[in-house]
Amino acid sequence: MGFVLTTPDGRIGDGPVDRVAEVAAGMPLCRHRGPDEPGTWHDDRVVFGFNRLATIDIEHSQQPLRWGPPDDPERYAMVFNGEIYNYLELRAGLTEEFGAEFRTEGDGESIVAGYHYYGPSWVSRLRGMFAFLIWDTREQVLFGARDPFGIKPLYTAELADGIGFASEAKSLRALLPHPDPAVSSADGTAPAVVDKTALQHYLVLQYVPEPESMDAQLRRVESGTSFTVAADGTMTTQRYFHPIFAPRPVTSEASKRALYQQIADVMDDSVGKHMRADVTVGSFLSGGIDSTAIAALAKRYNPNLLTFTTGFERQGYSEVDVAAESAAAIGVEHIVRLVSEEDLTSTLPLIVWYLDDPVADPALVPLYFVAKEARKHVKVVLSGEGADELFGGYNIYREPSSLRRITGLPGGLRKGLAAVGRVLPQGFRGKDLLRRGSLDLEQRYYGNARIFREEQLSGLLRSYSPDVSFADVTDQVYAQSTGVDPVSRMQHVDLFTWLRGDILVKADKMTMANALELRVPFLDKEVFEVARHIPESEKVTPKTTKLALRKAMELVVPPHVLNRRKLGFPVPIRHFLAGNSYEWARGIITSAQTEQYIDPAAVLALLDAHKAGTADYSRQIWTVLVFMLWHEIFVTGSVKPEVPHPIYPVRL
Repeated sequence: MGFVLTTPDGRIGDGPVDRVAEVAAGMPLCRHRGPDEPGTWHDDRVVFGFNRLATIDIEHSQQPLRWGPPDDPERYAMVFNGEIYNYLELRAGLTEEFGAEFRTEGDGESIVAGYHYYGPSWVSRLRGMFAFLIWDTREQVLFGARDPFGIKPLYTAELADGIGFASEAKSLRALLPHPDPAVSSADGTAPAVVDKTALQHYLVLQYVPEPESMDAQLRRVESGTSFTVAADGTMTTQRYFHPIFAPRPVTSEASKRALYQQIADVMDDSVGKHMRADVTVGSFLSGGIDSTAIAALAKRYNPNLLTFTTGFERQGYSEVDVAAESAAAIGVEHIVRLVSEEDLTSTLPLIVWYLDDPVADPALVPLYFVAKEARKHVKVVLSGEGADELFGGYNIYREPSSLRRITGLPGGLRKGLAAVGRVLPQGFRGKDLLRRGSLDLEQRYYGNARIFREEQLSGLLRSYSPDVSFADVTDQVYAQSTGVDPVSRMQHVDLFTWLRGDILVKADKMTMANALELRVPFLDKEVFEVARHIPESEKVTPKTTKLALRKAMELVVPPHVLNRRKLGFPVPIRHFLAGNSYEWARGIITSAQTEQYIDPAAVLALLDAHKAGTADYSRQIWTVLVFMLWHEIFVTGSVKPEVPHPIYPVRL
């Protein structure tokens, strides 16, 4: 985390608040992200603090890192969360072109040295996941950036005397004013302040969209952006990565084979670079093509690869057997962690504490436990996140084709069909098809999760505003993708919403909660450069998704997985909330001090209707429960999860 003073004539510690001590106080709150060694540094304008998880150049590369050219070797200070996978190539190029000198064998120096010689544009050359801050002590300028897809988080807050940054919101709150110590979050820091707009978005999307945070005092630096804080304290932000899909036709068999080979080659290259580490690297393994392809490619670089999977014992909610079969087929040792209903209910408050912002994806729970198991054996794992967004893997991407008979009709006829759909009884087959077919793509698609609809929100949310809409989030994204096919436009929206709001948040937070580094080879800018040109016909068909990827992986992935339907880490909350977990959920609803935001009677009505079998309201109930727990942890402090002390070996 870091703090930069934006009043140049001031000095750290001269005022009523000692920012050095506050940064030091915030560091233990995210110690799980880096239990190997803490470090701090400061000058008159900047305070840096860092908790290191050592995976490359373990004996050296301590942070905050100091680097400079031979005539000013301490010019820059940097804190950097993540990994740069092409750091060896970058270092070699800088040495050859500029005679750059390096003091460590790590990847961090490749960032700051490149910034010195090339300036802010250097960030576009980095292949990796990162959030970093570089302080130029000579020019008194702070430069920072976040990786292209948003794999690593970065929160920020404007303060009276400066700007704060941190990987986790709970640490950043240590810098916020705390006028009433009697009212604190569970961490003893300043309580969060609920952003009502963010809450409404969350109840629709199941996550808070960037750059918002559920805490109105904080914001998030967006994926693919860099920023500069000038000597006078002025902060400017710029987007350096524009992930635009530009499909190219593939018609001949020869061109198809060339595409498949290109995908296979870039994936092998990405996995190879993601395997770079001075510690043991394992891999998550579910029953689908994404994680299986990653694990099979990783085995080429580590014949003793360990793989990990999880699931629930309930039939239909586990891919343990398929994953075990895949592990046997590719010849890797496999470790399983089963999750119980008691695991889910007892651990959810702790999981919400690690999250910082509420994310109502039940898959967080098994992911937390499989990460906890994996950390007993390895320090780094690979995973398959991003394949669906890049290669067209979600079943919803087939909807434009299935709706074409309706969306191709004249507007008046479509409106008439919509009117017919509205009078059909709830649950009538085809009702939702008519409704969605009557809408333009921009109106009907705003990501993979659709929790509460407008008519449901108005009776649930005390501060419901008809002027707040998912379109506030998606319209500007859709505006960047005109002129391409509907599937590519849906993928583009998901890159800016679902992927960075849900998928990557849960991946980072649940693994880092266990001091486990997760790497995602699909989310590599070179992989995207290939994937962005794949035509719709090679992504989705009436029978399958990710067609080109499946074809590319035919010689890598076992046949029983190659065309298997995506399942992931499913969670049986529908059964739990109607059975043994009903009283647990009811207890949270009745005790939470959220009446000013949520009508508890409306939530209890959903819970009772769900228990009675009237309808499946499990996702809506779960979404509210996660927010209520978040509120009780970070606003009232009435729920205080017992956070385990992160004691792990420095080397694995």
